[in-house]
Amino acid sequence: MNLQDKITAAAEYVLSKISLRPTIALVLGSGLGDYADTLEQCVKIPYSEIPNFPQPTVEGHTGAFVFGVKEGKQVVVAQGRVHYYEGLPMQEITLPVRVLAAIGVKTLVLTNAAGGVNLGYKPGTLMLISDHINYSGANPLIGPNLDKFGPRFPDMSDLYTRDLRTAIKETAAARNIPLEEGVYLMYSGPNYETPAEIRAFRTLGADAVGMSTVPEALVAGHSGLQVVGVSCITNMAAGVLPVKLNHAEVVETANRVHDLFHKLVDAILQCC
Repeated sequence: MNLQDKITAAAEYVLSKISLRPTIALVLGSGLGDYADTLEQCVKIPYSEIPNFPQPTVEGHTGAFVFGVKEGKQVVVAQGRVHYYEGLPMQEITLPVRVLAAIGVKTLVLTNAAGGVNLGYKPGTLMLISDHINYSGANPLIGPNLDKFGPRFPDMSDLYTRDLRTAIKETAAARNIPLEEGVYLMYSGPNYETPAEIRAFRTLGADAVGMSTVPEALVAGHSGLQVVGVSCITNMAAGVLPVKLNHAEVVETANRVHDLFHKLVDAILQCC
């Protein structure tokens, strides 16, 4: 079965289980997945039930689509994602984004937990992604082009949709939600970066570093979706502070900014 057939089979299964037809999707990163609990009229589909779907293996990533209504809009929340470092090709870890596009989603909101590279940030900072640097060494668009979704050479000059970013910043300010804006760099992982790498990333113009989001954004852009990206700075990157990095800190900080993150996502939905 080729990739297009896998996408079609998964999309047909999902559509057979829902009555809602959401145009907005949210992908929730480490420690951020409980936003799905705030939806009304919920229908939950575990990834394990969807044909050909990749299964998350990392703590904090439940692995389910939750369909519902929020802020008066029909949405689907992806609780958790599969990362490149878990061992699957990028075409497979981004299959959920292709399926979301196939069922009619038009705007994809990507969230992640990230390390702070910008020395002005601190744990708990929320950052709207203005652009990214793909330092993963791979690209989900390599291989035969999926012509049903987009062109062979897609433009990425406005991947994180500028007009949406402007509206989100204005709405966040009106609601007294502190929000930075910066460049996200993807590192393949699973090890955390070295202090020397972080210094290099800062020189390249990165404000935050993480192990996800970029493959999904590339596939979403190729599929013609509007993309919004938000990083929750859960720790300062290696070498910034004299402490070692660990995943428990990532989850703990995400829990601490829980309410503020929820308010920001509500604001984003109002703008979509």
